[in-house]
Amino acid sequence: MPDLLFGLDLPASAESGRDPVGEAQRAEALGFDFVSTSDHPSGSSPTNETWTMLSWVAAKTSRIRVATRVLGVPYRPPAMVAKMAETLDRLSGGRLILGLGGGYSDEEFRAFGLTVPTPREKVDGLAEAIQITRGLWSQPRFTFSGRLYQTAAADVEPKPAHHIPIWLGTFGDRALTLTGRLADGWIPSLGMAPPERIPAMRARIHAGARAVGRPPEAITRQTSRSSAVGSCDISRACTRSTRSTAALSSWVAATSLTTGGTPRR
Repeated sequence: MPDLLFGLDLPASAESGRDPVGEAQRAEALGFDFVSTSDHPSGSSPTNETWTMLSWVAAKTSRIRVATRVLGVPYRPPAMVAKMAETLDRLSGGRLILGLGGGYSDEEFRAFGLTVPTPREKVDGLAEAIQITRGLWSQPRFTFSGRLYQTAAADVEPKPAHHIPIWLGTFGDRALTLTGRLADGWIPSLGMAPPERIPAMRARIHAGARAVGRPPEAITRQTSRSSAVGSCDISRACTRSTRSTAALSSWVAATSLTTGGTPRR
């Protein structure tokens, strides 16, 4: 993966007039590296289910990567997500970035009749989900006996043909330490990681990485910005140098621009 990436928020909105495939195709044409979509299945506003929508987007694009920003682990059994991820990555030509999180909205869990995990359980469940996912991707008849999630001689075939990156959307101290220990990347939401908090959060991630002998530069870090800048018409070709300013003023009034890279960048 390149040292510096530019991504764009792809809203899950299903309101009349929204075209997630068209928006992803425009982002691909502009040279963005990935599009990402959040995971909030319950609500009064019309929305698409994240995984289904990104599968459709991947089928209608050819280069741009698709990322979940982020899947709430308590919504779906981790073993099933491991199978889903292998399939989508393979069918899309290796373009999946699997973003996972502990699950932010307790109201959504209640609305869907799910058990509301405690803050500790959210972080513990996230750690178990990563271990299950990577175990199923790499080992036959994988058994895992966690406090929250388990597998019993489970097989996922085929195994992924390459390393599928797992990025975490985390913000609390324990979760940031977990990110340093286990994750390939960090993709926090703007509301949970404002610019003034980034240095301390980054230091926590780096400490978690060093504690288990990982170099911090192994972790891709993202930062999000809401942007309404640029003057390039979306219908015209924009140069690569303009993409970092999200040249989308004629496309959307405001969007979320995500920049990711390793610590040295």
